[in-house]
Amino acid sequence: LFQKISHYFNGDLNGRRVAVWGLAFKPGTDDIREAPSLTLLSQLFEAGAIVQAYDPMAMQNVRRYFSDSAQLDLKNAKEAALEEAHVLVILTEWSEFLKPDFSAIKASLHQPIIFDGRNIYDPNTVSDYGLQYCGIGRGLTVAADYASA
Repeated sequence: LFQKISHYFNGDLNGRRVAVWGLAFKPGTDDIREAPSLTLLSQLFEAGAIVQAYDPMAMQNVRRYFSDSAQLDLKNAKEAALEEAHVLVILTEWSEFLKPDFSAIKASLHQPIIFDGRNIYDPNTVSDYGLQYCGIGRGLTVAADYASA
């Protein structure tokens, strides 16, 4: 997933704000052992990105794990993680992420794209809201308003 995000920004993630929804290994737990979020966040930090993250249960564990990182900004709500973010990354399929307000997501992001690490969204639905979509094994789906430009 990091390679897809980095490629989207032509390798320049320095200072980019990446909203991340989901930090736990799986929904319903605060367990972050072997969670994909640990690797991705480390890669984003190394590339100079700022991560604005939200998870319903795992934020305390992530805060402890990355206690020395000034690039991690944990938010108290999924909407707050979107504020001033360039892109959105989905890493855990929590039920509260399954039916988001795609219009609000598009309005919040500097770059209208969702990187879906769990393939929880239908690319066509996301595209209908004017967002680009990049899922695992799916490639990039260009939003309808980008395709006509």
